[in-house]
Amino acid sequence: MNLQSVKTLYLAEMARSLRTVLQSIVSPVISTSLYFVVFGAAIGTRISEVNGVSYGAFIVPGLIMLMLLTQSVSNASFGIFFPRFSGSIYEILSAPISYWEIVLGYVGAAATKSIALGLIVLVTARLFVPYSIAHPLMMVLFLLLTAVTFSLLGFIIGIWADGFEKLQLVPLLVITPLTFLGGTFYSIDMLPPFWQAVTLANPVVYLVSGFRWSFYGISDVSPVISLAMILLFLTAALAVVERIFRTGYRLKP
Repeated sequence: MNLQSVKTLYLAEMARSLRTVLQSIVSPVISTSLYFVVFGAAIGTRISEVNGVSYGAFIVPGLIMLMLLTQSVSNASFGIFFPRFSGSIYEILSAPISYWEIVLGYVGAAATKSIALGLIVLVTARLFVPYSIAHPLMMVLFLLLTAVTFSLLGFIIGIWADGFEKLQLVPLLVITPLTFLGGTFYSIDMLPPFWQAVTLANPVVYLVSGFRWSFYGISDVSPVISLAMILLFLTAALAVVERIFRTGYRLKP
């Protein structure tokens, strides 16, 4: 493996985020803070506790996961799409670097940025509500696996998209609605039985539930199932990337 090339791609992507710090870091943190203010004030006064946890603290894992999913997909998709759009991808393709090394560089940078944002939001949440982390190692594991998995999904979207409209299609019309309907702001136990069964078809439920379990030891789905689902999603994303390259798909625009 050409680690020097991977390092170069990784550092270039990280440097791009530092050049657009308002868009990459400040904006997501402000947006998440507004969720705390709006939902904490509007709904928190009506719902004092959920499964023994104050409502403000209950939504902390969900908001972190909301930001993590959207930012992982957006960072990775734009990271690989922009070189294809500008034509600078030819410089990468002419270098002695394999497709998997390209994936490692771009996905690694996207996942790093998303995890950093998640940790920033975690610290920011302390300004609004007190919370505890019952299983810190599992919290880090869920954070890492989710960031890598959805960064791979974003990389796939960046290869598939042939315009900025397609680039935003999946994050806006698929990822965000699934996250809002995946137990971010509520427990699925609060839903009628029929809608509980329907909600379990939403893959984001397992991510949010497992991540919330790592904080408070409560979950809508068994944490073992949640972890298994994340590993399944990760395996599927890797398989799709491998199939894209194996079938001769090129990164050229």
